[in-house]
Amino acid sequence: MAVESPNIIITLLAFLTLIGTLVVVHELGHYFVGRWFGVKAEKFSIGFGPQIYGRTDKRGTLWRVGVLPLGGYVQFAGDMNPSSQADESWKSLPEVERNQTFQSKPLWQRALIVFAGPAVNFILAILIAMGFLLAFGKSVTPPVIDIVQPNSPAAVAGLIPGDQIISFNGRAIETFDEMANEIIMIPGETAKIEIKRGDRIIVKNARVAVAEETDRFGNKYRVGRIGVGATGIEVRKVGIIEAPWAAIVQTGNVLRQQMIGLGQIISGRRPLTELGGPLKIAKVSGEAMSMGILTFISLAALISINLGFINLLPIPMLDGGHLLLYAIEAVRKRPATPLVQEWAFRAGFAMLVGFMIMVTFNDLASFGLFGGG
Repeated sequence: MAVESPNIIITLLAFLTLIGTLVVVHELGHYFVGRWFGVKAEKFSIGFGPQIYGRTDKRGTLWRVGVLPLGGYVQFAGDMNPSSQADESWKSLPEVERNQTFQSKPLWQRALIVFAGPAVNFILAILIAMGFLLAFGKSVTPPVIDIVQPNSPAAVAGLIPGDQIISFNGRAIETFDEMANEIIMIPGETAKIEIKRGDRIIVKNARVAVAEETDRFGNKYRVGRIGVGATGIEVRKVGIIEAPWAAIVQTGNVLRQQMIGLGQIISGRRPLTELGGPLKIAKVSGEAMSMGILTFISLAALISINLGFINLLPIPMLDGGHLLLYAIEAVRKRPATPLVQEWAFRAGFAMLVGFMIMVTFNDLASFGLFGGG
């Protein structure tokens, strides 16, 4: 039986806390690396639209909060808008002021300033993962099958108890959790499974079943299952020396799954309806907060990785779009023309608006507004 979702107050508080924190972290990455290279930040904005709070510090940076809390930006000296499009008047500034503009800096410094935003989102996720690993350890359950459900994809493929999974779709498997995470991502697809049975290495092909799971709040998820299990769960403590690399690997695996998921949506192997937007994030945020602070922090790590990944997509208006233009500039030995940049940013803006409309429609449909969900 589904548990009633948290009330609107808890949901709104959780959403603003989650998004506000992650946006601040992201923009602070841009801000501090920009300061490191001597670039003046004219505005540091959390949210868009009309200002509801603002304060100018001794460096001349306006720290503001906008009425729409769905993002933020750092506007550096020399930018004519939050998308960091150059205002050519920076060239006529006095030398001291000109040297504080973003555009005056070498290409590699501009690229690092832009990359710093997504980078700190990944760093935050790594730090959270380190904390969890140090506190709770990590699962090291061997990838040995103890249970094979009758008539399951594993049984049909010929897997039996005692088989050790060596690789799954060409990816080496060291723990049972790693195998489970691979299976979850490919419902309805055929997987190549390499196993060790006694002294023999055998390759099996299994058609991953599509399972629909429902959480305690009634949310439904489409996942892959092959019908195997392990009875002995092993958890090992993680030391302070091992934790950083283990957290990096864990974060990298989550990022890889997100990339796979996006690729499946682009290729049509997953429906567009699985893409969620701000409303869905708000709902999940409230649910996570109602389940406890650890669940909420875990969600924050997941969303932080997602935010870093999305911002690195090569779409103008996003950090990845800027990095793409810088790559072109590095090859051409000169920046793209202002007209090309203008149209690139217009196209990027149109793409983002279209994407937001689509995911908002998905969110509303999942809430049953259109008779579905």
